[in-house]
Amino acid sequence: MIAGAPRAHVWLVRIAQVSPLFESVPPRRYGGTERVVSYLTEELVRRGHAVTLFASGDSVTDARLVAGAPQSLRLTDGASDGIALHLAMLLDVYQRAAEFDVIHCHTDYLGLPLARTTAVPTVLSLHGRLDLTAAHPLYRAFPEVALVSVSDEQRAPLAGVRWDGTVYHGLPEDLYTAYPGPGRHLLFLGRISPEKGADAAIRVAVRAGLPLRIAAKVDGADSEYFEQVVRPLLAHPLVEFLGEVSDRDKEVLLGEALALLFPIDWPEPFGVVLIEALACGTPVIARRRGSVPEIITDGRTGFVCETEDEMVAAVARLETLSRAACRAEFDARFTVGRMADAYLRVYQQERLLARRRAAASATPLTTPREPDRSSRGVARTPPPSVGWTG
Repeated sequence: MIAGAPRAHVWLVRIAQVSPLFESVPPRRYGGTERVVSYLTEELVRRGHAVTLFASGDSVTDARLVAGAPQSLRLTDGASDGIALHLAMLLDVYQRAAEFDVIHCHTDYLGLPLARTTAVPTVLSLHGRLDLTAAHPLYRAFPEVALVSVSDEQRAPLAGVRWDGTVYHGLPEDLYTAYPGPGRHLLFLGRISPEKGADAAIRVAVRAGLPLRIAAKVDGADSEYFEQVVRPLLAHPLVEFLGEVSDRDKEVLLGEALALLFPIDWPEPFGVVLIEALACGTPVIARRRGSVPEIITDGRTGFVCETEDEMVAAVARLETLSRAACRAEFDARFTVGRMADAYLRVYQQERLLARRRAAASATPLTTPREPDRSSRGVARTPPPSVGWTG
């Protein structure tokens, strides 16, 4: 696994960072992938690399910004053709490929066919779930593209591809302050949807007899779940629904929380909110799904549970955990510096492999021979064989 290795030696590289257009970079409020792209981009710029960020025009960055849409698609209320805008942006990226040493895409499989139009290597970070198999043949069809997973568990369903490593997400070291206090409330933070389990978080908090604050957005696709399942539970006096919150409000909510409740019921690829909690010194009580056992160390930085009964019991054991240990885990594993180091190693490896492929393409692997004039027709020299050298 790449994440967590020592810092790479200094070398400068021209990098295209290609973000989804759904949210600005960084997002104004909720948005996992675009937030990670922002942290990585700014850290690479800080280190002196030449970074071009392809993202929505309302993004804020110290990199060179090329707008794939005037504003984030979330703000257009469905008025824009998102697929067309993403494809147009990716076409622009690959038409400019000669400007870069590496193209780092965060746009799932959309740009894969374009990766073959240039010798410049493409690195593709997969941020979403991979247990849905419809896209698997696409990923397998492009072995020359370096795939990076954000957790080891995420990649398990997708076999037969070339993984370049696992790189955990990272946050700037000074983004959040570690709160030393014991906390005042339980917290559910993120997005209201069936797989995130806001209703389960409410039941756990009520059974534990502790206040629960819910800071989360509700997408249109999840409005029915919110209205029919979650809203009736908000009437309980222990429950406070805050809606979406700013980064500053998020830090206070996390820092002052007794614990973050993460009762997910889906194969979570990573879960940025988990390391945001650790950065604030806040332990996590989570279901054993997806990446959770990789991110949360059971009995040290939180409790990894299976059922709501176990989560309720875990609340009573929170006093056995050290908030300082939670922050120490963040510092050791989940900083933006460690993430940037890991990606720089991937970029360097891919540049070397690209050079080997180019050399293999230019040099025949067989020695041309004179035609056998005694046979009918003209003997043909076999063409050079171009294989994957990684």
